[in-house]
Amino acid sequence: MNGLERNNMSLVKLFSILLFVTVANLTNAQVGKIPVGFTPIFNGKNLNGWHTSRTSHQGTTGNFYVENGVIMLKQRPYGQGGILLTNKKYGNFELYLEAKIDSFCNGGIFLRSSESGMAYQIELATPGGLGDLLGERMNVSKGAKATNITKVWKVGGWNAFRIRMEGDIPRIRLWVNGELMWDVTQPVNDFIAGATSGMVGLQAHWSAVYSSASEAFEMSGSWKPDAAHRFRNIAIKEL
Repeated sequence: MNGLERNNMSLVKLFSILLFVTVANLTNAQVGKIPVGFTPIFNGKNLNGWHTSRTSHQGTTGNFYVENGVIMLKQRPYGQGGILLTNKKYGNFELYLEAKIDSFCNGGIFLRSSESGMAYQIELATPGGLGDLLGERMNVSKGAKATNITKVWKVGGWNAFRIRMEGDIPRIRLWVNGELMWDVTQPVNDFIAGATSGMVGLQAHWSAVYSSASEAFEMSGSWKPDAAHRFRNIAIKEL
């Protein structure tokens, strides 16, 4: 190998290192900082501006609290979950939040939620339909699957969600760690009576069956004892 070839190879190696560092920095920039133009809706200290639904079938006594700047969602008693809702309703918006979820726990991010938890839902479950678009207590005309989420998901770490919802007949988009997962426009407004605004909700799924009427919907494996879903840097930009 002559001197010119060695120099060219050195330049290629240097370029590769710089490219790796740049990509790593861009990826890390997606987590840990609220984007410009967003207004925080969680103060990092307490649950002012939020409340637990007292009408949700998921449970009404969930163990929801703030610890070290993070919203913690747990079950209480074990088997009963619940929904933590914003006091304010939102129509057209972009929502940003960071989530860290324990495995073998089922929950979700609710969009335009009613007090009882009727909402468009981003599924939060590992294993399960992580990042998928579902309906909670209503049928969604057009769902979506986050088929590429495993390429960007940080197992056991913090992951950034950015959700844009707009239109009376909603168009909903999801980015995870800066990567677009899906872009769906519903053919109709799926809400009863065509609701066009609602609360942001964070769900801890119930996992115990307390009545024969619910035995057909088996969810006993949807939450581990003392496990948690964690949320921080929650902010919104109204459109």
